[in-house]
Amino acid sequence: MPGKVKAYELQSKSKNDLTKQLAELRTEYLNLRVQKIAGGSAAKLTKINTVRKSVARVLTVTNQKQRQNLREFYKNKKYLPLDLRPKKTRAIRRRLTKHEASLKTLKQRKKEAHFPLRKYAVKA
Repeated sequence: MPGKVKAYELQSKSKNDLTKQLAELRTEYLNLRVQKIAGGSAAKLTKINTVRKSVARVLTVTNQKQRQNLREFYKNKKYLPLDLRPKKTRAIRRRLTKHEASLKTLKQRKKEAHFPLRKYAVKA
């Protein structure tokens, strides 16, 4: 694998291509680690870092694609998996929704219907 793997190039690849590339990068990483122990050249040792980062990029892109597919799948469903819901804070998540907060009880509705606010004509 010459050079670094670019994330934008990985975005266009299919899942199978990404898994193949991941396998290749991991085997290359394994070989580089063996050469490090055997006393390889400095160029090989510096390449270990780029290969590790490339593996991380491939894994990140596969994870992003998987999450995007899940979002599409659950788009119009009633419930979302917990990891796809907005995080916010615990208090906000437990708060009443706007609709729930605006609802009025039967007693409240009757009271407002039978005893509306009185309108006074104030003399200037």
